Amino acid sequence: MLESVPLTRLLDDAGLLSLEHRLHLEDVLGAHVWQADLDGRRLEFIGEQRSFECTDVHLLGTADAETWLWGWANPWGYPPSLIEAATTVREFGFQYGVAELCAAEMPIALAGATPEPHQVATLLADAAKIVCGRWSSYCGVTDGTYVAFLVEHPAFLLPPPTASGLARVMAHGVRALPLTDHRRAAHSYLTRRGLRTAFLDDYGLLEFSGHGVEGDIEFDAYGHIANLDVRMVTDRIALPSGSNAQSAHTH
Repeated sequence: MLESVPLTRLLDDAGLLSLEHRLHLEDVLGAHVWQADLDGRRLEFIGEQRSFECTDVHLLGTADAETWLWGWANPWGYPPSLIEAATTVREFGFQYGVAELCAAEMPIALAGATPEPHQVATLLADAAKIVCGRWSSYCGVTDGTYVAFLVEHPAFLLPPPTASGLARVMAHGVRALPLTDHRRAAHSYLTRRGLRTAFLDDYGLLEFSGHGVEGDIEFDAYGHIANLDVRMVTDRIALPSGSNAQSAHTH
């Protein structure tokens, strides 16, 4: 076994990019119902305006009020192709000593915390994303059980990054996600979105640029994001504050 990797590190690496994919998927699907053919590895989303059929579907696991169960441990005996991603996650867990990824079943309540089943399903799906390199997930609910999938469809791919989009994800993510290392989380997200990044001032400032945007993130003495500034760039000239620039600040 190689050097142990804590689950929190995986969640920091995956958190913001996974959040952006979830927000994008919500925008694309809108109000909808879903139905699955697990033997055929098909997941269909039926909306008021559009419907989407995904034929590259991976079952990660299920969560109810008591436990999370990985797909490879499910007694229903799903086809290997359906649980391929979950199996990859299990192998990663064994290799790097991530107990949460290779324990067949885990109680929902741990260390006195009582998260909702959908929160557990979302976090473990985030960890699976960074391991598998697949970023669109869906958690459907049936009979009180949350079922977590990795799904793919051309419409689910992210558009190029924008100033407003980056600001939305980072500002919301800092508040909503259980990030433990803001520097790592921000750097992971920005680089995976194809931006150039550089830490300055003894890691107190992270500058980034690319795709027509630029900005910087200031970190406080505890390593938390203290200030975020994202700007559009036109002809390599940053639009000043107060113009039509899309800029966001968070404290």
